[in-house]
This record gives sequence, C-alpha cells and structure tokens, in this order.
Amino acid sequence: MSTELLGPYAWGGACGTARLKVTPEDFQVDEVLALELSGQGEHVWLWVEKRGLNTEDAARRIAKAANVPLRAVSYAGIKDRQALTRQWFSVHLPGKSEPDLSAAQSASLSILKHQRHSRKLQRGTHSANRFILTLRDVKAEPAQLESRLEKMRTQGVPNYYGLQRFGHNGGNLAQAREFAGRGELPEARNVRSRLLSSARSYLFNQVLAARVAAGTWNVALEGDLLAFTTSRSFFPATVNDLNDPRLAILDLHPTARLCGTGEQALSGEPLALEMAALAGEEILQNWLANAGMSHERRITRLPIAALTWHYPAPEQLQLNFVLPAGCFATAVVRELLEVNAVQASGEHAHTDF
Repeated sequence: MSTELLGPYAWGGACGTARLKVTPEDFQVDEVLALELSGQGEHVWLWVEKRGLNTEDAARRIAKAANVPLRAVSYAGIKDRQALTRQWFSVHLPGKSEPDLSAAQSASLSILKHQRHSRKLQRGTHSANRFILTLRDVKAEPAQLESRLEKMRTQGVPNYYGLQRFGHNGGNLAQAREFAGRGELPEARNVRSRLLSSARSYLFNQVLAARVAAGTWNVALEGDLLAFTTSRSFFPATVNDLNDPRLAILDLHPTARLCGTGEQALSGEPLALEMAALAGEEILQNWLANAGMSHERRITRLPIAALTWHYPAPEQLQLNFVLPAGCFATAVVRELLEVNAVQASGEHAHTDF
C-alpha cells in the first residue's frame, strides 16, 4: 500500500528502523504565520497548543465555549491528533466582546495568547510548519545515517503527499474511486473535500513517482513548469532556465500537476512523462474536473529548511526542521528510516504533515 500510494525512494531506501509518535511530544509542530495581526477587528485569533487532540475537535471546543456556530471558527491547516502542536484559530465575533474561553481549555488544549484582526484565518495562511521529531529505538549504522541526513539537507527529498492524506489503509482513495465511478459527489462538504483531496494527491504522487524513477524529480527539463518554494505561480522552463542558480540552492523547482480544469503550458519530455504516469486514471481526472477543481502545480522537490539533528539518548534521534505549508514531515522521515508510527484513528485527509 505504501509503495502504491507514494512511490520509489530517491536516495536508495531507508537506512534502518525506528519508532515515531510513542508520545505526543515525539511529534511537535508549530505553525509559522506569514502576516502581522492588526490588534483590532471582528475576528479574535487564538494561538492554541493541543496535545492528543485533532484540529476539528479543538475547533468544536472553541466554538462551544464561545457560543458560536462551528462555521465561525477557522484554522489554517489540520494537524494530527497524536502530536503536540501549536496552531492558529480565529473566531468571528462581529460586534461582540471577547468571550470567556476557559471552558475550552483542559490538559489537551491551552490558549497561549489571543489578538484581534480584521480578517478571518484562511486555509493555508501560515507559510510553514516547524517540526521537532524524536525517533526512538533507532536501528541504523551511524555513518550511513549521517551521510543520508547531509544529502537530504543539501538536496531535499521528493515532495510526496503523506499516507495520512489517503486515510487508514487508503480508505479515502477507495471511497473517491467509488464516487468517481458513479460520477457523483458526497453531499457532506467535509467528506467531499476530503475525498477530492485524496484523489488529487494520489494522482500527483503518481506523476512524482514517475519522475523519481526517471531520476528527474530534482532536475529541471526543457518544457517543465517551474515554481519557487513559497509561490503558487509557475512558468515554463526554457533552455536558459535549466542552469538557473536558484535550482541549485533549492529555491526553484520542477513541478507536477494537481489535476483539474484549465490549460497547461507543459511540453516535451515532462508532458510525455505526466501523460504516461496518469494513463488509465481518466475517471479520477474527469471527476476532479467536473467537481470544479482547477489545474494547479506542486513542487516535486521538498527543501528541508534549517535541518539539524542530535542524539538525546542511546538509540534516539531528534530532528529539527521547517517545511513549507502543505508539505509532509513523513516524506522527510521516509527517506531516512522506516518507522513504526503510532497513528491515532479518525485522522482526516488534510493533515499537513
């Protein structure tokens, strides 16, 4: 299932084995906000720490304590349950004073600070996520581990969507195929969003897997569409762009399609590779297009910013790094160690690590 949903390794497979998420503190995530809060407006933004609690349950607690409907509570990204995370929420309170939110707080949820702002928190507002991962019971040859970490720091890893995007045993994708086969969409908005996202992510991973197999996931080809790490826009690669120095410093990258409607300027070898990788998946592609999804691009190479590591105890490895929003720490760990991760049940498709 892992190979089918993700794809081949870039650097020769895992160096050994380890355990991840033995405790929530082993998987720590902090959102990095990309804007300054104004201090005034009809939205109250909350900086929330949660432990062993998923984002949607946290939003429900906040809504109940604030005595507002759930739709009045917004967040930038969904974070895993089995983790210690700090992320932003916003509560729409037009014409109202700030509520007493003490009822929302417990051992699993703490509101660390709050501030007014003129706009609600939108999905993807945060620019990045900062991770501290503790891997336990590490079984690997130290020199090989160090060499792999250095390679990942300087060359990145394939930007796969993580297995959690597809649900337990790929259940989200299986459901998406059932709906696509009938030409239908789920009525519930959250289910529809989850299944569309799973299908789109799966198709992206198929294209990326083909580029990894071809050795071109981190190489710009003539006809590629290139994008910067923090930008959603892209541009065609000409012969002159193939030696752009920003490619070497992991600031500029090749991209692969996020399926939907709209024209693509892709051409040559990259286009042929994408078409071959998606052959036989016309039902899913048409389903996404008919659902109103627009063609977008996602970088194929994931740069790992500020990557450091140390060994806090025998057979323990702690990794510190920053990833762009929407990218998965599990894609980083996968290229290093095969992990036995304790994954809480009930996690949904948009978990962005």
